[in-house]
Amino acid sequence: MFTGIITDIGTVRAIAKSGDTRFEIATAYDLPSIDMGASIACNGCCLTVIEKGSDWFAIQASAETLSKTTLGNWTEGTPINLERALKIGDELGGHIVSGHVDGLGEIVSITPEGDSKRFRFRVPNELARFIAPKGSVAIDGTSLTVNEVEGNVFGVNIIPHTQAVTTWGGMKPGQSVNIEIDMLARYVARLTEYKPS
Repeated sequence: MFTGIITDIGTVRAIAKSGDTRFEIATAYDLPSIDMGASIACNGCCLTVIEKGSDWFAIQASAETLSKTTLGNWTEGTPINLERALKIGDELGGHIVSGHVDGLGEIVSITPEGDSKRFRFRVPNELARFIAPKGSVAIDGTSLTVNEVEGNVFGVNIIPHTQAVTTWGGMKPGQSVNIEIDMLARYVARLTEYKPS
């Protein structure tokens, strides 16, 4: 489990394709404190540490993960939002995030709004019904609050601090992003749809 509060910007330093795809990610994390098999959210995808060095760790992604997330677009040098798994007693600054990406969204527009930037995203119709004004959504692993929803397009404001400590400062319209809908929205929808036989 995660909170959607990004704690480092990593960089893809190597990619090896052999069966599954192996990524090495450079990071400022204290690697001795990360166990083999630990979970790290990489742009919102919960992935398992399979190897590590002094300033990098490796993860492995299946063809399914590559096809359903932005990982299939990663190249050497791609910046990555990173978050280590939540520990009991940690501050819950964002919202409960599982690290299981529900689908891809697209940045429709980026507009300055005060000191912040207003990002608008388009998502598949099957995800749009889970996104509500003032609700939470995780985009590329970042916990964000939804401002408005119009059909399958919604907007969020991203403050300068978040732009500076995540990959959001370098994002452009047309880019794909990983979307994880709010877990509560998922279960409420399931409860309202379920009809016992």
